[in-house]
Amino acid sequence: MTVALLIGLWLHNELSFNKYHKNYDKIAQVLQNQTFNGEVETWWSQAMQLGPELKNSYGSNFKYVVMSSWNRDYILSYGEKRLSQKGNYMDIDAPEMLGLEMIGGTRKGLSDINSILISRSVAKAFFGDEDPINKILKLDEKTDVKVTGVYEDIPLNSSFSNLAFIAPWQLLVKTDNLEKRVGWGNSWFQTIVQIADNADMDIVSAKIKDAKFKRVEEGDARFKPVIFLHPMSNWHLRSDFKNGVNAGGDIRNVWMFGIIGVFVLLLACINFMNLSTARSEKRAKEVGIRKAVGSVRSQLIGQFFSESLVVSIGAFIISLVLAQLLLPFFNDVADKKIAIPWSSPLFWLAGIGFSILTGLIAGSYPALYLSSFNPVKVLKGTFRVGRFASIPRKALVVIQFTVSIILIVGTITVYRQIQFAKNRPVGYAKNGIVSLGMRNGEIRKHYDAFRNDMLNSGAVQAVALSESPITNTWVTNSGLTWEGKDPAMQEEFVTVGISHEFGKTIGWEIKDGRDFSKEFATDSTGFIINEAAVKYMAFKNPIGQTIKWGQNGSYKVIGVIKDLVSQNPYSPVKQMIFYLDYKRASFLDIRINPMMSVSESLHKISTVIKKYDPVSPLDYSFADQEYAKKFGNEERIGKLSSYFALLAILISCLGLFGLASFMAEQRTKEIGVRKVLGASVFSLWRLLSREFVVLVIISLLLASPVAYYFMNEWLQDYQYRIKLNWVIFGIAGIGALLITLFTVSFQSIKAALMNPVRSLRSE
Repeated sequence: MTVALLIGLWLHNELSFNKYHKNYDKIAQVLQNQTFNGEVETWWSQAMQLGPELKNSYGSNFKYVVMSSWNRDYILSYGEKRLSQKGNYMDIDAPEMLGLEMIGGTRKGLSDINSILISRSVAKAFFGDEDPINKILKLDEKTDVKVTGVYEDIPLNSSFSNLAFIAPWQLLVKTDNLEKRVGWGNSWFQTIVQIADNADMDIVSAKIKDAKFKRVEEGDARFKPVIFLHPMSNWHLRSDFKNGVNAGGDIRNVWMFGIIGVFVLLLACINFMNLSTARSEKRAKEVGIRKAVGSVRSQLIGQFFSESLVVSIGAFIISLVLAQLLLPFFNDVADKKIAIPWSSPLFWLAGIGFSILTGLIAGSYPALYLSSFNPVKVLKGTFRVGRFASIPRKALVVIQFTVSIILIVGTITVYRQIQFAKNRPVGYAKNGIVSLGMRNGEIRKHYDAFRNDMLNSGAVQAVALSESPITNTWVTNSGLTWEGKDPAMQEEFVTVGISHEFGKTIGWEIKDGRDFSKEFATDSTGFIINEAAVKYMAFKNPIGQTIKWGQNGSYKVIGVIKDLVSQNPYSPVKQMIFYLDYKRASFLDIRINPMMSVSESLHKISTVIKKYDPVSPLDYSFADQEYAKKFGNEERIGKLSSYFALLAILISCLGLFGLASFMAEQRTKEIGVRKVLGASVFSLWRLLSREFVVLVIISLLLASPVAYYFMNEWLQDYQYRIKLNWVIFGIAGIGALLITLFTVSFQSIKAALMNPVRSLRSE
């Protein structure tokens, strides 16, 4: 019941995600599908022009249309205090749409272009107990903004939980000169809407599908952009798309753990049934006497049900204590902050109902079975449980181990899939690389001097600049042509602007041609492409090939590198192009000196950075750690499922141990006779264990096709995946058999070693 309770709290947390926002049912994010060579890709980003287009052309369908930047780190400063905080630039209607709980100022605070709304924790960090309203903060060391509102921190089970501040969207448009820089072809931002009170989500989604297609230029129209609404109710659990269609998402984990919780509790109920009915002969006389003195069967059924209910309610009380003790560990594994809602009447009603239901399920078979005994036979001493009385118990044991084996197979499969992806060659040497986000352009302006100072510090081996971090890519482009390209092809490439030293810094592997070099002035119009791009463009001899890129001119391929895994480690690598252009670079890539301690290296790196950018905090990450984070969700699921699988096996073994103990007790005389006639301890152990081994083999035969079906379905969500083979099922089967033998052997050997004189005399 403790396991079921913890899973229930986790399920409630997942299913209530984003319900903090009062307009939850009416809020949606605008997504777009784009078609590339028959394959549909779903993008979460939009052009900044889409917001005004939806307001002007489809305004009656929406209550609010909000353009927003992506949530990222910014520098907020007040006097000498500087803090890195995550925030968004959003339209003025965002606080109203999100239903922010204001504790100072108003939701209309973003109407002033130089204003800012901050969370309670940010207000506390900067101003303590002072009133923050009308205080002046500096945003990213360049813009003064006035605090016009303070809102309560958004709960963790919200997509906006890390929204520490909101600045006006128009401020971003003005400071970055967006109206002149970006057009319909630049999908860089988010569009979030709240549909009108009387509107239907699906109908509105259908109405706006051509909102972008009607506005884009002919070159972008060939990708057939289709706009649609993705409801907030689906953001957390149903955000996977395949070929433009919603393919679910983490909802599969909700189902999986919900089923595991039910099965773990069912296993315990089966133990209760088995042990109750196994000891039926002990209670047969009690049933006979009660019936003889006038008890009817319904009264006996009520008695046995009440016994199981008392056990169930007692177990629930103990489970509350255990759950409270285990919650810190559970939250750490699940990456949650779940608490038991002690003050919620609904929780107590659900808990009591849960206990009663468990008691009724566990007590159903024993109550019906025990109450059916014939009082005459019982009291005459002629009652026997019958040769088929053990069949239901054996069936229940088979069910127990079928569930346990399915969980074992699932745990092994998840673990192997994670290891398979982790061991995938990434195409670069990720250990020892530090990536730092640059807050402003000071380092770029003095890059050569900065790089020399870095190398002279002795803390680093190589330094480079890049448009995106090593473990991620943000920019895709089209408009590229080359010899032999099909005119109908709808091309798409990941493009990354870098400095000359990037390849040396990350340690990429040159397969053909050469790396960028300052010795060749022509490298300014050179491309380095990956193996996936060579296949994509069908180049037989890629070196020297000319690629035209829209208005940017012609480029020549000077090198081919091994594929870099910089996106989803479970998906095929996309076609990538690297070119020399670090004017827009926002990341520093540094390979630290392995002969120096990390702390000393970081201190020296920080000193050099402060020389060129004295105001920005040192915001660094290690490439190997960032890559490892890509497996975080799968590893959490793997850990939780392995713990639950172990618990399921433990519960099944407890039942086996009890049944083996009872069986040995029932066969005491038989064992004594066999020993007198010369049976060895081994033969007696084999005799007593054989029955359980047969049951486990039957369980394995039943569990294998079921486990194969479900785990094969689970693996379909990963393009880069393992293949299910007999080894996994063999490990699960052998493991189950060894666990069974270990559990049963204690009682079997104990019975086999008993002195036959004592066992026969006691009979």
